[in-house]
Amino acid sequence: MISFLRDSATILKSVFTLSRSCVPLHSFDYVFNYLMGTNISFIDCFQDPGPHGNGRYSLEMLPEIEERDFRKGAQWFAITRRHALLILADNLYYKKFKLYCKPADGRNCIADEHYLPTLFNMVDPGGIANWSVTHVDWSEGKWHPKSYAVADVSYDLLKNITAVDETIHVTSDDRKLVTQKPCLWNGSKSPCYLFARKFYPETLDSLLKIFTSYTSV
Repeated sequence: MISFLRDSATILKSVFTLSRSCVPLHSFDYVFNYLMGTNISFIDCFQDPGPHGNGRYSLEMLPEIEERDFRKGAQWFAITRRHALLILADNLYYKKFKLYCKPADGRNCIADEHYLPTLFNMVDPGGIANWSVTHVDWSEGKWHPKSYAVADVSYDLLKNITAVDETIHVTSDDRKLVTQKPCLWNGSKSPCYLFARKFYPETLDSLLKIFTSYTSV
């Protein structure tokens, strides 16, 4: 993911990540205007004192990164050109995550979930939205998010995801502290998500049938 940015961001006005299991929730024009009509980057970012948050922090990141600055977020993001260039120029913080945030280090540290949230919490906290524009359902409490099969796909499912206008974060410690905040686009409450995942390939036909009558702008 980060390597894609380093190769491509210099020629783009905005960079965002999708996977082949993502589906759009709005028209192309809506997505384009949503991303281009604001000067913030949609990077998920919150403080999690639990094992899946600060429990992944390494003292080897000192002195550049203190534990109080360590953040977690979804790996799916949409960033402005200026933030893409900032990432391209960063060697100091990126090196710390490359060396000391690895899945096999005993803490299950996933750099995709921590590098950007931590970086922008430190260098430009007011320049990010603190939520991702890609919806992922973690309600099953597993290592991987819910995957939608053919039986799950419906018009109501897509409409319900599209209607979400608040972001929810839950800490991974025993308290399971829930933080819920409105998604503010240029100061106004707005639907949070432009895309959704994780849809199995065999859902494609069902999705295409729904999209022919889907009226979300």
